[in-house]
Amino acid sequence: MGNGFIGVIVCGAVAVLLLAVGLRDTAVVWRLRRHGLRTWGVVVDNVRVDRRDAGPSWAPVIAFADRRGHRVEFTTRMRGGGMGLATGRQVPVVYLAHDPQSARVAMWRHTVGPVLAVLFVGLVFGGTAVLIALTA
Repeated sequence: MGNGFIGVIVCGAVAVLLLAVGLRDTAVVWRLRRHGLRTWGVVVDNVRVDRRDAGPSWAPVIAFADRRGHRVEFTTRMRGGGMGLATGRQVPVVYLAHDPQSARVAMWRHTVGPVLAVLFVGLVFGGTAVLIALTA
């Protein structure tokens, strides 16, 4: 077993995992667009999230009332430059009635952006696996 074979296996496995996560998120976004309840939420805080690979980032915490009147808080999935939301800002929210914790900010960059990012990285790993296989 050469290094090329191991590289193909590792890159291929990562690609399959990321593509599976991306497809699952695609289904969640589709369900939210099709069956989600829309409301308005307020950014109540921005919390520091420490990531080992990229250092700290800030994640907005959004609060909204679900259809039963319960307060629900969640953080956005997409973080980084240009993804921040100012504290006190009112934002559109979409969530599933049976699962308010599945809520997302109803903005393209917060619903479709994470899906595209995961699928893109999965395709990069898949392409890398193919390149390694062709050159080994």
